[in-house]
Amino acid sequence: MDPQSGLDSMKATAIALVATGKGILAADESLPTIGKRFAPLGIESNPENRRAYRELLFETRGLGEFISGAILFDETIHQTDAAGVSLSEALTRQGIIVGIKVDQGTVAFPGFEGEKLSEGLDGLRERLATYRGLGARFAKWRTVTQIDDCLPSSISIAQNARTLALYAALCQEAGLVPIVEPEVLMDGKHSLARCEEVTSAVINAVIAALLEHRVALEATLLKTGMVLPGEGCSDKPGVEAVAQATIRCLERVVPPALPGVVFLSGGQSEVDATTRLNAIAKLGGGAAWRLTFSYGRALQDSALQTWRGSAENVAAAQKVFLHRARSNSLAMQGVYTHE
Repeated sequence: MDPQSGLDSMKATAIALVATGKGILAADESLPTIGKRFAPLGIESNPENRRAYRELLFETRGLGEFISGAILFDETIHQTDAAGVSLSEALTRQGIIVGIKVDQGTVAFPGFEGEKLSEGLDGLRERLATYRGLGARFAKWRTVTQIDDCLPSSISIAQNARTLALYAALCQEAGLVPIVEPEVLMDGKHSLARCEEVTSAVINAVIAALLEHRVALEATLLKTGMVLPGEGCSDKPGVEAVAQATIRCLERVVPPALPGVVFLSGGQSEVDATTRLNAIAKLGGGAAWRLTFSYGRALQDSALQTWRGSAENVAAAQKVFLHRARSNSLAMQGVYTHE
């Protein structure tokens, strides 16, 4: 494949991932994370239960009407369903584009207490080629930024941005659309204004690093959190204030070449994540880039609570899951209501 043809294919994939009325399912929970989700419900986190749960999600009838892509974990992209069909193929049959999480989690940033770096660059070129052979057409890498009175440091912002840029360049070399996810955590007591300040600085650094690494922005997506105060902040702004701060932040730092911005739910409740997305979509309807969702818990929580590891609950769980997907589809178009 010649370079221009490869770029055109990646651009088409990026645009398809942010198609009107659709968003991305983040089903890329690591083994420790999904274990924490299963444990309160008495579900053993073993390969068979994890496969059954992902199969429940991916084979929900009609899901492709509202979900454009799904981000998988390494284990999942190698698994097959009860009928022997790969879980990747189950998604493809619904018209859902297969993606893969490729960072390998965070570690402490030496010399900078409270800050984190993401690992996974070693061997990434080879892993990306393998994932593409398994059907993946996009990938995701997450970094995390903590806010407090002294954090984040400028060096951690810069280092995480460079890591995201190198990952993105390797993705495009392999023919995969990179989703760059510089998550600003909701932990802490910081204000809405402080979150806006930090989020702007973080995204600005990421965009600059992408350009320095010659990453094609038109074949890249940004995954970010909404601008929100810390969970411990006593001042709780309304939905409109959150939407205004989020759009203001993005308009200042996200170039129009980027096809889309997809929001993570970041610990918000299902309804809060949907309601805030709806307000942001209404306010940002004229933006140069498409705004949509890439939710994990905010799509899955009710379905997981309904399923509880029991085969007899699969149909009910799929009904709940499809409802949440449809609600967020309406929200990314700015037409969601609680009713």
